[in-house]
Amino acid sequence: MRQREAGTETATGYDDSGGRLWRLARQLPAALFALGIVLELATPRDVAISAPFAAAPLAAAAVLSLWGTVLTSVLASSATILFAFFHDTGSTVEAEARSVTNLTVSALAVGVNYVLRRSGSRLASARGVAEAVQLAVLPAPPSHVGDLVVATRYRAAQAETRVGGDFYAAEETPYGVRLLLGDVRGKGLDSVAAVVLLVGVFREAAEQEETLSDVAARLDRALRREGRRQPGTAGLEGFSTAVLVEISAPSGSPAASGSTAPAASGSTAPAASGSTAPAASGSTAPAASGSTAPAASGSTAPAASGSTAGGGPARGEGSVLRLVNRGHPAPLLLHRGNASPLEPTVPALPLGMSDLGSWPEHIDEFPFPRGAQLLLYTDGLSEARDSDGDFYDPIERLSNSYFDHPEELLETVLIDVAAHTGGRSVDDLALLAVAHDSSTP
Repeated sequence: MRQREAGTETATGYDDSGGRLWRLARQLPAALFALGIVLELATPRDVAISAPFAAAPLAAAAVLSLWGTVLTSVLASSATILFAFFHDTGSTVEAEARSVTNLTVSALAVGVNYVLRRSGSRLASARGVAEAVQLAVLPAPPSHVGDLVVATRYRAAQAETRVGGDFYAAEETPYGVRLLLGDVRGKGLDSVAAVVLLVGVFREAAEQEETLSDVAARLDRALRREGRRQPGTAGLEGFSTAVLVEISAPSGSPAASGSTAPAASGSTAPAASGSTAPAASGSTAPAASGSTAPAASGSTAPAASGSTAGGGPARGEGSVLRLVNRGHPAPLLLHRGNASPLEPTVPALPLGMSDLGSWPEHIDEFPFPRGAQLLLYTDGLSEARDSDGDFYDPIERLSNSYFDHPEELLETVLIDVAAHTGGRSVDDLALLAVAHDSSTP
């Protein structure tokens, strides 16, 4: 992973075996035609071998264009006729039979190719519409959100789909940059409706709700409400694991959320418990618990720890990660060669399962220093197996590794997990990586 050669892997981390196989298949008609000529010239004249000439148009019908199939059919039929009447010494009746057979097969090959091309055009049109809809459902977040650099990757387990049961979103809000990554029960297009619901609700709730707990509660209610509309047991089985992240300035810093509280001259503002904040012209400005902060006329005072309003990621030393984990694999914090899982202090049930029990939502906080990267992933990564059945361990594989950019991190992960599994894909896989913008002072 750390010493891969440039150009030996695709950008998604999975080999191009399908493309190479297709290129080889397109050479098959010419190879069959050449084989027929070699066999005719290498065998005695009383032995007629016309099977390769008959097979060439059929192979062309499957892999070449209409005109390529016509050209192959003409060449194969012409070669059969020329060898039958000018080279082979068999009976005239046999030569005519071989020639008629090859002409018939060639005509059928042209007809089959025409039908395949028409069907392929219709399928390509339908697929293009489906991909446009799927990409509208799960668009890639912008590369920069607030003061953060964001990178995403998605690989659906179901063939010919761009979206499955995994999802992600990133929003810049008044409370900081908020991220969502999750995994809906089920795979493929059957789970797209739940993905649409959760991503849409998150985008709205992330702007409106003050805490991640409230955002998670909105998602949970939406999923349970949708489940009640499903017939039979489908509604009871609908749930989604998810991890919600908020990245903002440390509490109490000037850039922290809720840090602006101007105090006008002669005004009085309530102070935090046990604190006194002297202000100019007899005013009192709010201060953090146990702290003293002078507040001049029209000045701003730092907010109390744990406040949540306004402000994005802090510049300078770093930011604070606030996490709510609803039954999802723990994100990894990569810093100085260490890959540390950010495990939840209090485990919680997945979204949509709160009917089974209720409890106070717990928000975990972790430092997010500059130079660190945060990796969110679904179980398509941690449950990827090799040929021996061993799971992929992202903590072990990413330890002692250094990445200059989230894009490099995700590309490396995909290449490494593809090498681990041999390129097999059995589950949807979503990755989201975020880091401070190195160009920001």
